[in-house]
Amino acid sequence: MRKETDSKAAVEMNNISKSFGGINALDNVDISFRYGEIHALLGENGAGKSTILKILRGIYTPNAGKILIDNNPLENLTPQSAKKFGIGMIFQEMSLVQSLSVAQNIYLGNEPLTKFGFIDDNLLIKQSNKIFESMGITIDAKEKLHNLSTGQQQLTEIAKALSQNAKILILDEPTSALTSSEVKILFNLLIKLKSEGKCIIYVSHRMEEIFQIADKITVLRDGKLINTKKIEAYNLKTLISDIMGKDTKNLSDFKKQQNVESEVILKVKNLSSLSKGGNYNFELHKGEVLGIAGLLGSGRSRIARLLFGLESVGSGNIEYNNKEINLKNTTDAKKQKIALVPEDRRLQGLILNHSIKNNIELPNLNFYTKYAFVNDNKSKMHAQKVIDDLKIKTLEKNDLVTSLSGGNQQKVVIGKWKISEPEILILDEATAGIDIGSKGEVLDLVNSLSQEGKSIIFISSELTELIAISDRIAIVVNGEIKKIVSNKELISNKKQDVTIEQQLQFLIQTSNIKKERDHAIN
Repeated sequence: MRKETDSKAAVEMNNISKSFGGINALDNVDISFRYGEIHALLGENGAGKSTILKILRGIYTPNAGKILIDNNPLENLTPQSAKKFGIGMIFQEMSLVQSLSVAQNIYLGNEPLTKFGFIDDNLLIKQSNKIFESMGITIDAKEKLHNLSTGQQQLTEIAKALSQNAKILILDEPTSALTSSEVKILFNLLIKLKSEGKCIIYVSHRMEEIFQIADKITVLRDGKLINTKKIEAYNLKTLISDIMGKDTKNLSDFKKQQNVESEVILKVKNLSSLSKGGNYNFELHKGEVLGIAGLLGSGRSRIARLLFGLESVGSGNIEYNNKEINLKNTTDAKKQKIALVPEDRRLQGLILNHSIKNNIELPNLNFYTKYAFVNDNKSKMHAQKVIDDLKIKTLEKNDLVTSLSGGNQQKVVIGKWKISEPEILILDEATAGIDIGSKGEVLDLVNSLSQEGKSIIFISSELTELIAISDRIAIVVNGEIKKIVSNKELISNKKQDVTIEQQLQFLIQTSNIKKERDHAIN
């Protein structure tokens, strides 16, 4: 049972409304965030969460309503004034400079100066170390940021906010790229900051995290406030029901339609990366969904990059339809009807300052061009079909992709490749940062593609969705596939007191333990 909080309101948002064109992003929302509390803000993509966060950061101005901080009404909130009032935001896509040191990042734009007007590097490091000490963590303030793990960089973001005397911390999907041990460190820090009286606003699509860390939950749906309750008043089923407006099946209840044909469409033999090594061996059947599991840094994504021509092959070979192929670049991959939905949709999958239509059009220009002229009508038709089929929430196909929520952006990435009708579709963390409803839609889409005879490689750190969608699951350890287990085998071997997810986790962990043991012997 969590300790009851009896603290005053840090932020009050009264009757807040915000619209973009004809879409109401927020409709008369009342919400209060208190000191000494971790308050989770939940909802599907497009529910209004990001709009609330951006209003609090002064990026957006509401069309109506009032904002109070420490009971003081604020008007014309800007990013600068938000910082002044103690609001710090840790974004999903971190805003740190990789080439600078940790200390330089923490005090960037706010550096302490000597009496001669030069940056006081010694004081910079001293103050940074003092902040880390207060956080109860150890990070070398002199270290270059690019040498830090993702988790350490996330903690550096928090240290930066604290250096600016932030008393209200906003965290947007902070664990999306963290290992389980890094998540534990982050959660311990958040609990410590809460005990010190900080107000923490926490946004995540990972339901299990919410029940671990949150004191209170506010659910938004279609720009409206649905409920604000203490965590004890929710269970997983009731929370999902509030988020979606209806009951929905858990991913573990998702029943994959088995349709694997015996025909082997792809053979990978002793495949390695020229720069990063590895040794991959596996077969992919027609109509199969092959899941790829492994710990962070195991080399899962390297498989995707090698098969899509993003990394040069060092050794080994790839056979496609019983014929050896050479994938020197992405053009070669696309010619072989291989498509990739990359791990980072914003940097690798989309051109953010272009429209939905243009993003769908670019990889499929061969469909729309004749004698160097683009058939715009055909392009528009395909774009609209993607929007309709994948239920992308937007006003029209000419809207910029950057205006879409994360889940809808991912749908555009999947949709643009669906138009090209690939024979092999590789999805790398396709549901990262996507709400629970959209996850189900993605899995349904993957399932329908496999039913059409498409072969899928599905890379994910979410064991539940791997089990839900895969016919077989390959376990990657240190750039090698150590074991391939069928979904049927996992289900048939299930023990009463062990979930299928726990069984798969055990296989992953034991594979890594064996690797470490073999390494020690050799």
